[in-house]
Amino acid sequence: MTARRRTLLAPPGTRTVPATLAFAVAAGVSVASFGATVVAPPVATAAPLAAAPLSSAPGDVVYAQDFDDVADGALPDGWQVGAGDWVVHDGRLVGEPSTIGRVTFGPHLENYRLEATVRFEAVNNASRWLAPILDIAPEGGVPWWQAAMRSTTTASNGLELAERTSGNAWNVPSTAAAPSDAGVGTDVRIAIEVQGNHATWVYDGQEVLEGRIGRTDDGVLGFSADGARVSVDDVVVTEIEPKPVVNEPGDLPVTAAHRGYSSVNPENTLAAYAAAMKAGAEYVEIDVHTTADGVPVVLHDQTVDRTTDGTGDVEFLRSPYVGSLDAGSWFSPAFTGEKVPTFAQVLDLMGTGGSDLLLEIKGPETREEVNRTVDMILDAGLEDRVVLQSFDEKALEYAYDRAPQIPLGLLRGTLDADPVATAERLHATYYNPSGSALATRPSVVEDLNTAGVGVFVWTVDSAADWTRFTELGVEGMITNRPGAFVGWKAAQEQADPEPEPGPGLLARLAALDLSTGQAQQLFSALAHEDWDRLERVVTKHVDDAEQRDALLAEIAELRA
Repeated sequence: MTARRRTLLAPPGTRTVPATLAFAVAAGVSVASFGATVVAPPVATAAPLAAAPLSSAPGDVVYAQDFDDVADGALPDGWQVGAGDWVVHDGRLVGEPSTIGRVTFGPHLENYRLEATVRFEAVNNASRWLAPILDIAPEGGVPWWQAAMRSTTTASNGLELAERTSGNAWNVPSTAAAPSDAGVGTDVRIAIEVQGNHATWVYDGQEVLEGRIGRTDDGVLGFSADGARVSVDDVVVTEIEPKPVVNEPGDLPVTAAHRGYSSVNPENTLAAYAAAMKAGAEYVEIDVHTTADGVPVVLHDQTVDRTTDGTGDVEFLRSPYVGSLDAGSWFSPAFTGEKVPTFAQVLDLMGTGGSDLLLEIKGPETREEVNRTVDMILDAGLEDRVVLQSFDEKALEYAYDRAPQIPLGLLRGTLDADPVATAERLHATYYNPSGSALATRPSVVEDLNTAGVGVFVWTVDSAADWTRFTELGVEGMITNRPGAFVGWKAAQEQADPEPEPGPGLLARLAALDLSTGQAQQLFSALAHEDWDRLERVVTKHVDDAEQRDALLAEIAELRA
């Protein structure tokens, strides 16, 4: 969760180990600190996997590597050096100082948690870094996305979600300060959770940073380092659930940049779209019309008159004319020459960044016109990064018939008598009302969320309204000021951290004598603060009545 600071990492793996050791693995605690009571058995090394096994499911460990059985000077099977000098030494993977050295390994997964124990052995200077790589070609070439950390991790950019672009430049949309410095010579347990294009940085047991990353169809994992000698140990990759549509309590809404970053750029232009991605918006909202010759173009109004130097209804204009119009000078002379983009151009630009697309189809559109737009999304392989919305129910019906896998959003200027029933009838994953409409009946957010339907509210530009609708529990904020909203969310996150589970409960759980599977269920439930599930696991597997009642009482206190 955005505001949450988890104190547990992944559930333990598939080995049969004492629950205390399983807790240490789950929480990222050094096994050595348990030496007085636990003798840790050797960690089994899983064979590297080229792809996730077909039988894998959320909660399964699909890759594990502790390097203990790898000879010094070698690499595990399946690991490939992309640049620099990477070998195993004394049971750890070691990367020597180089310019952006990197090594790749493991499976391609859509939703996973990558954990490792990492250490800076030496650094050239405080700005140097190491990073788990989250999506990279197996041979280690550009582009890739990574979760970087510096030895001075408490710096404002101590943690990053960053892209090395195909042009060998850096794009760094998300940064944060860690709660403590990694320093040099100290082990730190880290984890990165990736759910589609959403990534969460967990540093030493605390969830610190969230953001969007780009994904590819076959990207694998890896590690990179720059200007530092680093070492890595105890790598575990676990498959996890996709990010749910409906937020968990305490989550902050995602940012949807209305017509791009339209408060500082001409709306619905490539400049506005690029600026929104750079600002860190999770979604960029645009509008699409179809021209007389069947080309989808990005424009809000039915006519070109307001936002270009041309005139006429898009429905009766041909694409060469629309594409020749100046769509920037009306906003500012600085944008003179900015053109009306085609939808194809936006899809190309979208593929260069981590922001998803909130696409409004402007009605009325024919079935053929909707199909053409949907087919372009499918041909680009971006159906998992688009939410298609419209006021026009027919457009949503056509889109669902063509590609039911693309989530739909129903736009509303006034609320339906029964928004849940309407959303279900139209197969809508999201119900997206105006702020003024939602203010008339705020309870519909809870009704929709209970039914598994998300809510994006539009168009919301003030801090007072951001606070009001966040408290209602909306999933997305459609705003002309995406940069300001991203900053507002960061301030909320720092000002109001969630309380963490107390050490009493952790100590009790660590003392339980459970099988690995039972411990995995237990710590997974606690890590996700799934109190119902945690109560069920404790009730089922803790036989001692006094111990069980004490645990249930502590869980009830945390739930409250």
